[in-house]
Amino acid sequence: MDASIDSTEEKQKNSQRNRQLARSTLIVMIAFGVAKVISLGQTVIIANVFGVGAEWDAFVSANRIPELIFTLIAGGALSHAFIPIFSGYLARDDKDGAWKVASHVINFIFMVTFAVSLVVFLVAPWLVENVVSPGFDPETQQQTANLMRILLISTLIFSVSGISMGILHSHNHFLLPALAPIMFDVGILFGVIVLLQPFGVAGIAIGAVLGAAMHLGVQIPGLIHYKARWWAELGFNDPTLWRVIRLMLPRVAGLGVFSLNFIVMTNIASRLGTGSVSALDWGWRLMQIPQTLIGTAMGVVIFPTLAAFSEVGDETSKRAYMSGALRFILVASIPSAIGLITVGQPLISLLERGAFDASASALVYSTLRAFTLGLIVHSALEIVARSFYADKDTLTPLWAALIGAGINFGLSIMLSNVRQVEAGIIEQGNVSGLALANSIGTGVEVLILLWILRRRWHGIQENVLARTIVKTLVASLVMGLAVLAIEFIWAAIGFANGGVVLTVVQIGIQTVVGMIVFFVMALILRLEELQELRHIIFQRKNANLKSTTTEVEPTS
Repeated sequence: MDASIDSTEEKQKNSQRNRQLARSTLIVMIAFGVAKVISLGQTVIIANVFGVGAEWDAFVSANRIPELIFTLIAGGALSHAFIPIFSGYLARDDKDGAWKVASHVINFIFMVTFAVSLVVFLVAPWLVENVVSPGFDPETQQQTANLMRILLISTLIFSVSGISMGILHSHNHFLLPALAPIMFDVGILFGVIVLLQPFGVAGIAIGAVLGAAMHLGVQIPGLIHYKARWWAELGFNDPTLWRVIRLMLPRVAGLGVFSLNFIVMTNIASRLGTGSVSALDWGWRLMQIPQTLIGTAMGVVIFPTLAAFSEVGDETSKRAYMSGALRFILVASIPSAIGLITVGQPLISLLERGAFDASASALVYSTLRAFTLGLIVHSALEIVARSFYADKDTLTPLWAALIGAGINFGLSIMLSNVRQVEAGIIEQGNVSGLALANSIGTGVEVLILLWILRRRWHGIQENVLARTIVKTLVASLVMGLAVLAIEFIWAAIGFANGGVVLTVVQIGIQTVVGMIVFFVMALILRLEELQELRHIIFQRKNANLKSTTTEVEPTS
């Protein structure tokens, strides 16, 4: 009898946790979705003004080093090391200790970021000429260096804002951190709409600085709500600070490898002709829309839960939640990838105006198509890597990232077909090969981590994962055929190349038909993840109904 009661209570606990995760993920996804809609607005205007020309090449290249500084010092590396330790203080109800270590981390990280940014500010022209974009002409290189110096200001702001996000996530507060990227995109949009005319491409960089300030500002009410405290000291004698830093270092190296991959790709793309860097960036930006909504949203929400299970040694729950999150990501990312391939070309053609002509559209579509595999594996990496960070293991993901980076680097040379004809002269190659190399390298990294995780956690429910992949792939391929059939019919009745309105209608019909076909096939194949999602939703409704009934019932 007692065992039955315990089992029922455990199921209710899991059900409640599932609903909480579903609600939190939905909040983050909606916020990220709004941010991506704003980002699409930027994309349309920027594409119209710059296309895949030299000025946008300069902006993309200028952002590489500031982005690298943030990623290494105050980005994901810090949050993955900081959240488990800060959460531990909260779990022990040691709020003074929590805020003291948070102050030490913020102060230390800001000072390091400031020092590194100052050095980069001084040597920016040399970095551009020798590291980032050696293939640019001297004028474009100078413009790139000037833009880099402006963008370094946003990096300083993000060094504080990134830790603020970690603090709020540790309190299981996801709304304000989810709104922060929206604020950042609003700032860039302001730069695009208002500052572009008087300042040119530099106006977008100024907008990025404004967006970074709003990224931090929107989180301040949350810090006030949780009674945040700050000490004006670096805390060099605080052993917890050094523990955070020790946990950071392997993750810093891993993220450094990821960022260096893009610097290498930018370096090679700068030698492939004007517009190659821009095309690579457009393809990545478009792929990142579904990847952020699917992989990043789920990863942000599930990480504190995985860390909590790891802290209490609950391997069964860890395994179940990691596998469940990964299966939902696969169910969402596989059809999204096939959808990008089938509707990507008409979707990108909507940008064709001003400087963004048909040749630019074709170049961007080629990189987007090569990035579609990356949509799946980058989304999966958000969960798989966090499974190691929850166990406070930041070293294993580093080794996997190094192997993936080596594969990426080798394939980047091979698949881009870049080769030196004479001294200093590079023959133009294939920029989409760079995107494919990145996708393959990341895929190998994910497979290595899953193999290690399976051994370490005594299984990852691999049979269920394999079944999910096969069923989702079959449903997605049928969906892809249906979408292509719509395109064939559309062309047969003479509506192809019929202008913006007809293209929008075509994309709309393809999307709706594709979704219907996928869901019908998922039902036929009995795809369990969709049934679980429906169960969570209806269970929540039933729970609310039951609660309401209990409240109005008279007590006996």
